Amino acid sequence: MPEAPALAVRVRPAADRAAPTRPAARPAVRPAETVLPPFVLAGNGAYGARLAVAATEGGEGARFVERWTLDGPEPYAVPLPTGQPEEAEAQVLPLADGRVLVRRRVAERHTFSLLYPTGPGTGEVLLGAVERDALTLLPPSPDGVSAYALSAGAYSTGLWRVAGGPGGPEHLVDLPGRCSGGVWLDRAGRLLALDREPAGGGPVKTVAVDLERGAGMTPLLQIAPESDDRLLLADPDSGLLLIRSDAPGQDRLGWGVLGSSLPVRFPECLRLPECAVTPFAVQPGQSLMPESCAVALRIDGAEGTWIGLWRPSGRRLHQVAAPAGWLGGSGVWSPDGVLKLPYAEGGTGCAVALLGMPEETEPEGRESERQPSGAPVPLPACTPVPLGQAPLVGRPSPEPGPGLT
Repeated sequence: MPEAPALAVRVRPAADRAAPTRPAARPAVRPAETVLPPFVLAGNGAYGARLAVAATEGGEGARFVERWTLDGPEPYAVPLPTGQPEEAEAQVLPLADGRVLVRRRVAERHTFSLLYPTGPGTGEVLLGAVERDALTLLPPSPDGVSAYALSAGAYSTGLWRVAGGPGGPEHLVDLPGRCSGGVWLDRAGRLLALDREPAGGGPVKTVAVDLERGAGMTPLLQIAPESDDRLLLADPDSGLLLIRSDAPGQDRLGWGVLGSSLPVRFPECLRLPECAVTPFAVQPGQSLMPESCAVALRIDGAEGTWIGLWRPSGRRLHQVAAPAGWLGGSGVWSPDGVLKLPYAEGGTGCAVALLGMPEETEPEGRESERQPSGAPVPLPACTPVPLGQAPLVGRPSPEPGPGLT
């Protein structure tokens, strides 16, 4: 069963519950298209936003945008209702200044507005609209002021800047193929990694888009010629990359280092049969030390959802119970290794649970039972493709370590 965390402090108390038993197996789930979690954190972690539901007499609550402030001594939530309830398919994205971007579907258009608290009411700035069949927001930009979206078509994918530009929504480029995902590779919000499927079909490969050089696209991740290789998370400070690939023969989680010449590694400890394991947060501030970064993973099994804590150097996945009411898939590490998990349960409408990374200990009198985390999986011979001409800004070159070939 999931073990007790090394540190578990709730900023606002909530009813305790017993740690769940280790769940029974269920079929693994492949990664979906670009989908933001139900609770989205700003690029700097200072704010969060979600669609909340207000209780009504009829039993069906009205949805409204709710902003959480997380950088103070105690978290608090501010409702941002407008003249009409939000639809279930609306998307929200908090900016670093406390405003919340909301995308709404209105007939064949996608409208964008910025919401902010103003006295007892809600201020709203209309940014404009985009006419596309499908359009989804990308994860928050690290610059804290910009927001981007993808509109996938049959043969190409449109990349849009919907906030932070000189005017309203701005079409930047049509990228060939079908693109999804969305991982930022630097702190300036310049380099964006996308998972691209060729227009005529074929394996999915991650590419890097340089937003300061005409949105030029460069191959980033290629483990084997015919494998589907997706980038899930990246830490710009250390260069640590979390990858999902079927190059080992089946869909596996792996890790590498941006710019390294060594292979991607697929730890056995991250392989939980018939469970979905998805990384959602990487510890920042570990410059040149990718193996020391703490990684938080969401684990979904037949009995529910819980949390995994892991370091590449630790070779062990620590499984711990999630706080009751955790807004699953959301959280952020502090540079000193404390994981902040937003949750809301019952009378506690806004709170943060803190988890520390457990110590790596060896059992006395016997050899370690930890699973190896460093053995590279033999892969078919191929010509590896690194980041190429899209340079990282503001990050020193990594020391040799396990990473991309």
